[in-house]
Amino acid sequence: MLIRRNLLLFFKDRAQVFFSLLVVLINIMLFVLFLGNTMEDSFRAIVGDVEGLGAAVAGIALAGMIALTSMSTSMGAMTTNITDKESGKIRDFLSSPYSRWKLLLSYTVSSSLIGILMSFAGILLSIVYLLSIGGEIPNIFLLILTTVLSVLCANSILFFITIFVKSQGAFSAFISVISTLSGFLMGIYVPIDILPESVQWVVRLFPMSHSAAMFRTIFAQDALEKIFSDLPSAYLENVKESIGLVFNYNGFISNFWFSAGVLLVTIIVFYGLGLLAVTKGKSFV
Repeated sequence: MLIRRNLLLFFKDRAQVFFSLLVVLINIMLFVLFLGNTMEDSFRAIVGDVEGLGAAVAGIALAGMIALTSMSTSMGAMTTNITDKESGKIRDFLSSPYSRWKLLLSYTVSSSLIGILMSFAGILLSIVYLLSIGGEIPNIFLLILTTVLSVLCANSILFFITIFVKSQGAFSAFISVISTLSGFLMGIYVPIDILPESVQWVVRLFPMSHSAAMFRTIFAQDALEKIFSDLPSAYLENVKESIGLVFNYNGFISNFWFSAGVLLVTIIVFYGLGLLAVTKGKSFV
């Protein structure tokens, strides 16, 4: 009942649904209008005007946008928790037969479902765009797996943070800061290799960067291998590190399943920390 109530609150608020979808559209339009040509020119300087270049570049950029969407939509969905705190509704729920754990679970499950649905909306639009420029349909199984892990990873971090945040203003400020930083930390707006080495390590350690890496693997790796097929393998490896498709940890190169493991560990750690905080008496009301 609580999960259904939270879902209805979100989807009945047409403005909130509209702006959540608008975030998806803006992320995609950022590529179409601004980032696409710049990235394509950079790749063309290396490989020339080869077939499939546009689709490869689109896959790289859109993958980052989808990863960012999976995080931003989860943030929007979690605001129900904060709103209920400010209005005192959580105390009303706790005085009813609903237990503290059921209440926590309802916010977590509902925000995760909303994040997944909104992310799939962005994925569908991205696939339609890719097909329109000659791209191919990505691996659907890996796409679903990555979306679920990405949303749950973002949600687990938010679950932990919202235990300590009491006001809508504080949560909105947090969303503004993390949304701004995430675009850079995921390597969406600038290539990772032009950042200072210390910042590059922040990128490698930021869990959602691995979400972007997984989406890039799904959307762009095959296309990149084709357009770099006539060049030495070192060129492709350097590009993969530069765009954040893989990460270099002092010689150890990450891959899709390593990144999946990072997201899974993050999910377990932050949900665990959140539950521990509540068990130790930290009120979430």
